[in-house]
Amino acid sequence: MTEFANWQWTDLEETSSTNDEVKKLCATSPTGKRFVVTAARQNAGRGRRGRSWVSLEGNLFVSFGLEVVPADWGRMTFIIGLSLLEAVLEVAPQADVRLKWPNDVLLNDRKVSGILLEKAAGDYLVIGVGVNIVAAPQNDNILYPVISLREAGIRTDRMTFLQVFVRSFDRNLERFEREGFAPIRENWLKHAKNLGAGIVVNMEREQKNGKFAGVDENGVLLLKTPSGIEKIYAGDVFYLKEKEDK
Repeated sequence: MTEFANWQWTDLEETSSTNDEVKKLCATSPTGKRFVVTAARQNAGRGRRGRSWVSLEGNLFVSFGLEVVPADWGRMTFIIGLSLLEAVLEVAPQADVRLKWPNDVLLNDRKVSGILLEKAAGDYLVIGVGVNIVAAPQNDNILYPVISLREAGIRTDRMTFLQVFVRSFDRNLERFEREGFAPIRENWLKHAKNLGAGIVVNMEREQKNGKFAGVDENGVLLLKTPSGIEKIYAGDVFYLKEKEDK
């Protein structure tokens, strides 16, 4: 295990899941440590809401382990998403990259990354991130069109992108710890796709239509409907034109 910025970093040739590797470290190490685990190959990756994550070699599979109070868990998705966007813009300043609630990064209106938060031992939170560096996986369970950096004409490799990404994550974490969520939220909204536009939110038991009115101080989606502003805590967002095209 080596030091990487403010993190203890381990890079593996192959693992079932980098999230699982970080959970082991969180369970056996002294509190206060921060961990990063990457892998060249991952054979049992998973995504949000029980979905699988197809892990193609050459892409970035990374998990972070750090202590986070439960009240801030949801905010971490915004810090990570914003950090990913900034990393893409650092390696490709002209890239068309936007953010989609709650945790997607879109490149040319297609999903380029996935994020999964899981609780670990004590106060540790594990943040798993997959970034399509060289290829975008295709399978029947994918809800949103996908893309890789390479397909968009952005040439980099998983280790180069990792370094840029971790630097951005460190900056945003430090700002969050110093100034709170408000500046993170404001910056995230500047890059949000179609703020103020009509959206459809598919939830577990129902579907809601309205205008994307922003997010609150906890990162909860604000949906403007004829009856007023509704708060959406979990769901899959589609933009109206995209929903009509399906």
